[in-house]
Amino acid sequence: MVIRYRKSSFNNLTKIRGFKYPQGLEIAVRKFLIRLFLLLGPASVCASPVFDNFFTGDVLRFDYLLSGNYNTTTIFPGEIRKERIWSGSQNNLIDNLHLGTYRFQVFDQESGALIFSKGFSPIFQEWQTTREAKLTGKAFYQVVRFPFPKKSVLLKIEKKDFEGHFSGIYSGTIDPENYFIINENSRSIPVNRIHYSGIPSQKIDIAILAEGYTSKEMVKFEKDARRLTAALFKVEPFSKMKEFFNVYALKTPSLESGTDIPGEHIYRNTLYNSLFYTFDIPRYLTTSDMKTIHDMAAAVPYDQLIVLVNSSRYGGGGFYNYVTVCTADNKLSPNVFVHEFGHGFGGLGDEYYTSEVAYENYYNLKVEPWEPNLTTLVDFGSKWKGMVAESTPVPTPRTGEYVSKVGAFEGGGYTSKGIFSPMEDCRMKSNESPSFCPVCQMAIARSIFENTK
Repeated sequence: MVIRYRKSSFNNLTKIRGFKYPQGLEIAVRKFLIRLFLLLGPASVCASPVFDNFFTGDVLRFDYLLSGNYNTTTIFPGEIRKERIWSGSQNNLIDNLHLGTYRFQVFDQESGALIFSKGFSPIFQEWQTTREAKLTGKAFYQVVRFPFPKKSVLLKIEKKDFEGHFSGIYSGTIDPENYFIINENSRSIPVNRIHYSGIPSQKIDIAILAEGYTSKEMVKFEKDARRLTAALFKVEPFSKMKEFFNVYALKTPSLESGTDIPGEHIYRNTLYNSLFYTFDIPRYLTTSDMKTIHDMAAAVPYDQLIVLVNSSRYGGGGFYNYVTVCTADNKLSPNVFVHEFGHGFGGLGDEYYTSEVAYENYYNLKVEPWEPNLTTLVDFGSKWKGMVAESTPVPTPRTGEYVSKVGAFEGGGYTSKGIFSPMEDCRMKSNESPSFCPVCQMAIARSIFENTK
């Protein structure tokens, strides 16, 4: 294998077309990225396998149940499917972002070479930190997808423990010639292109799926999808990087309008079984029906999934490389849509620390969080330390003097002590912030380039 160092990746990160950092930050950003590239070295720009040597242009979909309780995790394999159109990069097959509480790796069975990897964060890892997980076990339906292999591969799924180390929870061989691999045509679903920039393998393809819209409400769904997509592309860095995205609206009807609100005894028969009161939090809107979601999304090329819920209630949820959920009609829906996509695509953590959550001991304050916009200061140099001006103290006081400065402000990740965030306010902290902070913008920009090389 040849190690491919892309100087253009560094240049792109520091000079996005039309992208401007707050005054005085651009030099700090460049210094920070230079230090980061020097620190990580050649391994960070990993050797990438040659796509055509190992894969076809199709998709292998591996379905499984992720189950356990607060301290156990078990995987039960389910069905394997062959689907059409691998829309991910064919050049950058090894994950260089190192984000997520889980990752899966694909190895060539014959040579043992790593040929694909990706990080993700399922809803199960959040549930494990709730009080319910200490009382009972539970199983969640999961899906991982990678390019369809030409020869037998070894699939490994790993989980990051409380100390920040990955350990294996599943390992199994997949033979592409196995006749039990389901090879069916995808469902015929009406689709509208909301935004199209070019070849799927060179773009980030977003599938927006209608949830809680009846067949008579599909005109409304398309308008909602267009309105919220426009809201996303008004916010930096997405506003300057629209050319990196394709967006599709999938008209998937439900029998009834709306969504379940269990805490108020409201139930609706919808396609993806979305519901509020996730983990008994009224505003937390999610869905665990990943099988139906992926079955429907197979009608288009997709890298990111957004379930748009036909409701005026405030709420949503976002999970890295898993799914993003948001309501359409609340006055704050555009803000929530952008915030949750920050989770789902950028791997960003929540920066708020006063709102009600169900998690207990979510972060280990003795290790550095994987989220690019949170730090325990254990290894601040691996985060945004290089973007902090020398005149800004660390930790940084939440006072008017530093309101527009990048620093390390205590409070974030659902706790007021021990976790620090980059700025006084950001879209990942509140709905009042008009945009992402510079650190979050950098993280999103890096994800865009890594996924479209």
